[in-house]
Amino acid sequence: MKLALGIDTSCYTTSVALMGEDGALVADERRLLAVKPGGRGLSQSEMIFQHTRHLPELFAAAAVKAGGPLALAAVAASTQPRSLPESYMPAFLVGAGYARVIAAAQAVPFVSLSHQEGHILAGAWSAGGPADAQFLAVHASGGTTEVAFVKREACGLKVEALGGTGDIAAGQLIDRIGVALGLPFPAGPRLEELALAGQTAPATLPVAVRGLKLSFAGPETQALRFLAKGQEPAAVAAGVQNCVADSLLGLCQEAISATGAGAILFVGGVMANAHIRGRIAAGLAAGVRPYFPAARYSGDNAVGAACRALVR
Repeated sequence: MKLALGIDTSCYTTSVALMGEDGALVADERRLLAVKPGGRGLSQSEMIFQHTRHLPELFAAAAVKAGGPLALAAVAASTQPRSLPESYMPAFLVGAGYARVIAAAQAVPFVSLSHQEGHILAGAWSAGGPADAQFLAVHASGGTTEVAFVKREACGLKVEALGGTGDIAAGQLIDRIGVALGLPFPAGPRLEELALAGQTAPATLPVAVRGLKLSFAGPETQALRFLAKGQEPAAVAAGVQNCVADSLLGLCQEAISATGAGAILFVGGVMANAHIRGRIAAGLAAGVRPYFPAARYSGDNAVGAACRALVR
């Protein structure tokens, strides 16, 4: 059986995926980039260095799972954060270059896609939809918080941004408060665990949604003030979760009103948080169909790229 290969080298995860012609996932290998304790991110040069070291090992592991040697039909890789002319990030050059070499060596097509398109394709594959010709997608991660109008096309997706954050992303709010709480970066999973351990009511953070724009700078400032005043860490963590969920819900409601869309797909690492997913699902209007991928396919992965290669 021929295989479709997908590669993604994002800010904090190196990913390789193989998918069979039947659409079944054959291999899904990933490795988080290492961030020093207390750090809040990595430089692009450090990302490139770690991706360059990880990719050969992940590709080898994927080949073993596929029972190699590999017979590839197409190769796809994320080449930019979003499908816009000015969207660029050096870290994606590693995966794209690696993918082009493999495609040339096996004389098969190479397909490029954006990291965001990969998220949407992986999310729809995992969630089993939406199958609609057009739908809304909410992409909430450490680098992006955006609601987009998505149209299916013959060879991919057309993604049109409708609105989103005007300052820091939802994932940045979670990570910054998480690091202030002494949690390792990226802080999402640990912050969710901490919030569950709270003995008092969640801290109340402001929700700043104005039309199709939202802000997390104010909530960050308020959360840091609560910590400085000695508020229970778990209560602050829970307050951050509620703020993110309510902000994204408000953004969804504005986008639904503007487009009349009846289906929304939620992707990005922030959407792996079960509390945030549940709070959003409970708040959506009747008749709106939410789609949540499995937590594993919410965060950065190469499955979406493999889906794109499979279509090619």
